[in-house]
Amino acid sequence: DFNSQAIANTVWAYAKLGYPSTKLFDAILQKAMEKLDGFKSQEIANTVWAYARLGHSAPELFDAISQKMIEKINTINKQGIANTVWAYAKLGHSAPELFD
Repeated sequence: DFNSQAIANTVWAYAKLGYPSTKLFDAILQKAMEKLDGFKSQEIANTVWAYARLGHSAPELFDAISQKMIEKINTINKQGIANTVWAYAKLGHSAPELFD
């Protein structure tokens, strides 16, 4: 069973290699939504970065993640914040509750 770290590491690795896999990212999207409460702030940042890096739109995931980021804002390092902001901008995903 994929845990939050396995999800984040898998999508990060595919993105780092520049290997888009729509089927995999769609399947992982569902697992990520189910397990989002268990994600650490770094895992969230790595996940959104990976989806954006490969241009894989996931609006429902990004909406849910914006709420989690608000809850975890005090635990996110500068790099995680930068990666998250970049990911939302790259995919053109608006999240006024997170960025305003």
